[in-house]
Amino acid sequence: MARYIPNTEEQQKDMLHRVGVSSIQELFADIPESIQLKEDLNIPSALSELELGRHIRSMAASNASADKYAYFLGAGIYDHFIPTVVNHLVSRQEFLTSYTPYQPEVSQGTLQTIFEYQTMICELTGMDVSNASMYDGASAMAEAAFMAGASTKRSEVLVARSVHPESRKVLKSYAPYQHLTVKEVGFKNGSIDMEDLNKQISSNTAAVIVQSPNFFGVLENLAAIGEAAKNAGAVFIVATDLMALALLEPPAVYGADVVIGDGQPIGNAMNFGGPGFGFFAVTKKYMRKMPGRIVGQTLDRKGNTAYVLTLQAREQHIRREKATSNICSNHNLNIVMAAIYMSLMGKEGLCEVANACLQKAAYTKKLLTENGTFKSAFDAPFFREFVVTPEEAPVSINKRLYKEGIIGGYDLSKDYPELKNSWLVAVTEKRTKEEIHRFAKIARGDKA
Repeated sequence: MARYIPNTEEQQKDMLHRVGVSSIQELFADIPESIQLKEDLNIPSALSELELGRHIRSMAASNASADKYAYFLGAGIYDHFIPTVVNHLVSRQEFLTSYTPYQPEVSQGTLQTIFEYQTMICELTGMDVSNASMYDGASAMAEAAFMAGASTKRSEVLVARSVHPESRKVLKSYAPYQHLTVKEVGFKNGSIDMEDLNKQISSNTAAVIVQSPNFFGVLENLAAIGEAAKNAGAVFIVATDLMALALLEPPAVYGADVVIGDGQPIGNAMNFGGPGFGFFAVTKKYMRKMPGRIVGQTLDRKGNTAYVLTLQAREQHIRREKATSNICSNHNLNIVMAAIYMSLMGKEGLCEVANACLQKAAYTKKLLTENGTFKSAFDAPFFREFVVTPEEAPVSINKRLYKEGIIGGYDLSKDYPELKNSWLVAVTEKRTKEEIHRFAKIARGDKA
């Protein structure tokens, strides 16, 4: 919001004169008078800058933020520590104002940051090629399904119910317009039901989509799922978490053709649920079918390092009806933040953060379940997030925690009716031992 508008009355008159009108009202001449507002709005009179600042701060104070509350809510958006230098560097105008490079080679700085980002994504996922990012993990999943359908000339997509519910909704919303049918595969013990997968997969299956760690935080058996997909000639699409990949084998090891996901945990704040960014990486086989753009490194005629758009798939700004994708933008600011974060942390730093999440989540689950107040919903390996079933409704527990300055977990019954009273709890490296013990004590309802 602009705090100061420097236009003088004389300057306003000059601007109106230059556009050929005598008053601001004339700018609205094309709007019928019958629908123009003739009276003043019923709003309070203007405040001074000092008064307005106080008013806004008093309103903001009523919000519950992760700065003031211990945060144990995940479900796709995670409260990780972001070093100050990330925001400091990304606030430089060459980063803050960067956008999709339509005239790319004049934007060497933008191209280099994309190149560095793509390189790190490939290192983490084990894929050959990464694009410059997508809007979010959900749209990346939909685009991956479209690519699979176009590549295989098949019309059916199988997606695990253990995949994020919102991503599945986006996939189902997009699919009919690409003549794709989406079918869901059930889960057992928190991970995909292999029996159900083998029953549903067929010669018409274009893709098998699975998430690991999945929405429950459980690690899927990618080797078995990948084998089933390959045997059916389907594209194997793995949604994953970049933070988890600091510890886990990359999906490429298990034969993934496409690796996607939401990159918010890497260097991006929760931002009230967005924006974040979607990452999208593939093997060389699908390089020319992948949406978006790829930046490459080369030498100019003087022998200096230069960056270019190595490959840009046909998109909506070229010929819409022939487009590989109608998404022709990327979340550049967000991927710059991710690239800065990954560069700062390095391999060892990322491993330390991921390991802290793993250990603290396991410790929190142990505290919740040790006296029987909570039961473990799934007996399966997990990362950062786990599901427990309490004796009382999660909504009651969350209200009790909130009164004590703690944001509780996610009530899974909203998306999974069969998981009634199940509570999804996330624990990041930011949570202290004191916060974890206090959380467990209040959640269990222990008496003082």
